Amino acid sequence: MTLVIIILQSCGSFASPLPPTIAPTQAVTLVSSSTPLQPTEVIPATITFTPTPPISRVLIVSFDGLRPDAIAEAKMVNVMSLMQSGAYTLNAQTIMPSTTLPAHASMLTGMCPAKHIVRWNEYVPQNGYARGTDIFDLVHGAGLQTAMVVGKEKLRQVTEPPSTDFFAFVDETDKIDDFTTIEKLAINQVKIGFNLMFVHFPSGDLAGHEEGWMSRLQLKAYAKDDRAFGSILQALKDRGMYEDTIIIVTSDHGGHDTSHGTDAPEDMTIPWIISGPRVFPGELTSPVHTMDSAATIAFVLGLPIPPEWDGEPVFEAFGLPVPPFRTVGC
Repeated sequence: MTLVIIILQSCGSFASPLPPTIAPTQAVTLVSSSTPLQPTEVIPATITFTPTPPISRVLIVSFDGLRPDAIAEAKMVNVMSLMQSGAYTLNAQTIMPSTTLPAHASMLTGMCPAKHIVRWNEYVPQNGYARGTDIFDLVHGAGLQTAMVVGKEKLRQVTEPPSTDFFAFVDETDKIDDFTTIEKLAINQVKIGFNLMFVHFPSGDLAGHEEGWMSRLQLKAYAKDDRAFGSILQALKDRGMYEDTIIIVTSDHGGHDTSHGTDAPEDMTIPWIISGPRVFPGELTSPVHTMDSAATIAFVLGLPIPPEWDGEPVFEAFGLPVPPFRTVGC
């Protein structure tokens, strides 16, 4: 944290406008002549400010079980469009165990499992919630609006109910015929307004367990979820909210065969994409871990990062110096 403070002090607050640009004065040209030179008018120096794009909200989207190589194979056009306009890496790393609930807990608490203690992967209400301060605690505590729309009820255990102004799940594994969809719920929250919304699409993971990772069924599921994601993006655009929204697209884990949870590269490697105001487009070269998602959200919203967090903001995505010592994986 000391290093982050030093960087912010040297670069200025992230929410501050860019330094002023000073217009040069008009130069005086000397010309050989028998007549006296007339004074050349000098234009006074003026200070102009380059407006800094505002950041009003963050939308973080997790496609459950999404391996980076599935993005192109499934023709996830909306995700690929954000890769072109934003900063990304196809080599981000998740945590061990590389399973849904522990990984999402690390993504949203900014901590390794040893700190947030979520190592189970089923909905077990008696186990309580992830320990420590998570990103929803920070955002809601600052008086901002928070929402979670997820495809598995067990993700409720990532954060306590008081930290979310809205929580809803559409769980295809509970055998209940749900009357709505994740897409519709998320679009409704766009209409209401939010400062932080987490949207979770489960279908790719479910298809992977059924027919295998990178199977035809899984790729079809990701393509369908990408279209739903596109509808959410369109809702932001229709309401004039897109231009001041930071969008993060990532995953909890990858997979191989019909499973995941190991330390194999296919299970541990995930995509991490960020797009929106102040983002410098291009492929990231610095390492990114799933815990960095929470830290990056806090950073762009101007909130203090808890010292116990293992994640760090992805400074490179904003054209800022990368700390010399990056957090290693869990």
